[in-house]
Amino acid sequence: MPAVTVENPLTLPRVTAPADAVARPVLAVTTAPSGFEGEGFPVRRAFAGINYRHLDPFIMMDQMGEVEYAPGEPKGTPWHPHRGFETVTYIIDGVFDHQDSHGGGGTITNGDTQWMTAGSGLLHIEAPPESLVVSGGLFHGLQLWVNLPAKDKMMAPRYQDIRGGNVQLLTTPDGGALLRVIAGELDGHAGPGITHTPITMIHATVAPGAEVTLPWREDFNGLAYVLAGRGSVGRERRPIHLGQTAVFGAGGSLTVRADERQDSHTPDLEVVLLGGRPIREPMAHYGPFVMNTREELQQAFEDFQKGRLGTIPAVHGMTERGM
Repeated sequence: MPAVTVENPLTLPRVTAPADAVARPVLAVTTAPSGFEGEGFPVRRAFAGINYRHLDPFIMMDQMGEVEYAPGEPKGTPWHPHRGFETVTYIIDGVFDHQDSHGGGGTITNGDTQWMTAGSGLLHIEAPPESLVVSGGLFHGLQLWVNLPAKDKMMAPRYQDIRGGNVQLLTTPDGGALLRVIAGELDGHAGPGITHTPITMIHATVAPGAEVTLPWREDFNGLAYVLAGRGSVGRERRPIHLGQTAVFGAGGSLTVRADERQDSHTPDLEVVLLGGRPIREPMAHYGPFVMNTREELQQAFEDFQKGRLGTIPAVHGMTERGM
């Protein structure tokens, strides 16, 4: 799990929660069900079964892989529409090409993040490059959906390609964790992602036996999803492992700890920490559209069916398959 790393975390700025910060309790630990997305790549549905009031402004998150593809096996998604929210695709291992009907796109690889603000709507495709399809190889990543408030749902679409080398790297006082701030800020250190809805997104690698207690904005919710390894969450040390999400209650700090012993193929605890300021607006979500009312959803479907969200570029020779 390379993402972005450093040889000596003690060379990085260090963060810790104030001694008087109220520790966030753990409200629940849920296990993600497995499924398939797009043209058949395996995913874990990280937020399945969690009440939306604990997720807001996040809508869903899929862990894509970790999977070792044989030659000819790598899969992506067909062309599909989006409106009313932002998609955040974080590639830990492997390569993904992405393109939209507005001419945007690019390639993301180990540690890169592609942040797409769908806004008023577009068509989009994500697929492994031909070289990966031919050779096969390891693929692992995340896709997170972040809601937009009503005032921003119909804004013009926008891309941010965040290279792994641009994320803010931090550590804990004892150097026991590497913290990659992708978006938002932690203890005054800002990540590169520009968000319409205030959020924080961190990928933390926690060494065996190490504990991380971070300051956390009290107006944000708090979530921790385990990408790999085993550990515990909260001051109460509630057990958590691969494919599980912890939901934190109110407070000014949150705690994650790695077990002393990890599996041989997973040397550290790998966890994604998420927080966001709830939008607290009505949400109407169906398929690739996230709006505020049922009427707006119906309008989104109508606009898509009538081609108002764009058309597939002819250069790809694509048909309407999968639309």
